[in-house]
Amino acid sequence: MKKYIEDNKARFFDELFSLLRIPSISARKEHRPDMYRCAERLTELLLEAGADEAAVYETTGNPVVFGRKAVKDAVGTVLVYGHYDVQPPEPLEKWRTDPFEPVIAADPATGEEAIYARGANDDKGQLFMHLKAFEYLLRSGQLRHNVKFIFEGEEEIGSPSLPAWVEEHKDLLAADVILVSDTTMISEKVPSINCGMRGLAYLEVKVTGPDKDLHSGHYGGAVANPIQVLAEMIASLIDADGRVTVPGFYDKVVELSAEDRASLARAPFDLEEYKRFLNIGEVRGEKGYTTMERTGIRPCLDVCGIWGGYTGEGAKTVLPSTAHAKISMRLVPNQSSEEITTLFEEHIKRIAPPTVKVDVKRCEGGNGFLIPITSKAFQAASRAMGEVYGIEPVPSRGGGSIAILADMQRILGIDPLLMGFGLERDTIHSPNESYLLRQLFAGMESIALFYKYY
Repeated sequence: MKKYIEDNKARFFDELFSLLRIPSISARKEHRPDMYRCAERLTELLLEAGADEAAVYETTGNPVVFGRKAVKDAVGTVLVYGHYDVQPPEPLEKWRTDPFEPVIAADPATGEEAIYARGANDDKGQLFMHLKAFEYLLRSGQLRHNVKFIFEGEEEIGSPSLPAWVEEHKDLLAADVILVSDTTMISEKVPSINCGMRGLAYLEVKVTGPDKDLHSGHYGGAVANPIQVLAEMIASLIDADGRVTVPGFYDKVVELSAEDRASLARAPFDLEEYKRFLNIGEVRGEKGYTTMERTGIRPCLDVCGIWGGYTGEGAKTVLPSTAHAKISMRLVPNQSSEEITTLFEEHIKRIAPPTVKVDVKRCEGGNGFLIPITSKAFQAASRAMGEVYGIEPVPSRGGGSIAILADMQRILGIDPLLMGFGLERDTIHSPNESYLLRQLFAGMESIALFYKYY
């Protein structure tokens, strides 16, 4: 496939850039027209690549793109999943380029060429690899599988509309495996394949004290300050050993055997390099586990945002009426997002002092999942990536969440295979998101070889 990439490189960039220029931000209602623009553009690219059919389907939320190609005497069916929605680009002042005007530029640290844009990696760039690998296999007469594509526009907000759509169209989506590229490899030196991902429970907590903002001189010291109360409550959610204090939080967490932990530890990890990359003095987390284990096989709780009171320029002597926080809990397989959300809500209300009221808003969530590394699909992916990278990939556990994959696994009765090519240096969800050209092309080659060995 190397020659095909080289011969069509300019066209590939034009097509990918046409997707990256569309600000398909699912978190903001004003971008709903952009969701349709992006879905329609993906439909065009599917048909141009050789799909028999491709169309935009309505959901109760953002549209879904579905396409397929039937092959005579097919040896199986692969369902390719991806998402075309992206995270908001803020803070804009920290971008070196326009987030929705993609450019190819040298990485400031290494000099390697990369595409800089929101969605360059997550997930438009990785999704695009599948379109081009499919196109190559079809045009070179090497496609032996039926291929179906499902691209959604709500992954970044928890895929609220997709489970119902998948349930309604499960016959249309019938396949042998769900092939996904929306994850990050452990190391630039050694490739990896995710054999599982964590789930998510995401909530917003509101603490209310007095029914209005008060003069901090007249009332300070006599009335509870909701910001201080919220800070104290949050501080109590993690103990000195880095464990979440919500009762029942760990009840269904399965402890990995020493053998399984040793297998995952095969992945190369340099703690000093990790700290340098993040510009931190030291790591922290649950006692008794390594950094890699804390982000893969263990659950956690984090505050993703906190606000209240006056934050503008200058002083305003105010005791605020309310304080707010957004809290994320990453969950491991066997933990139920619904159950953990309920446990958290009960606990945060129970520990609130009588001086305030607490409200909890459920935002998004989903369960984690695992897949067997002995499966035919995993072995085919391992062989393909080993051939491209010259070294056998190691199994890993993803610390992030793709909530819909657990639902698709349950509804369709098939396992997802997470064959991702992102790297930590790509800074997804942050300013200056990028995707190395060598990873983009290696992904195309690896995906094409997956079909050969599957």
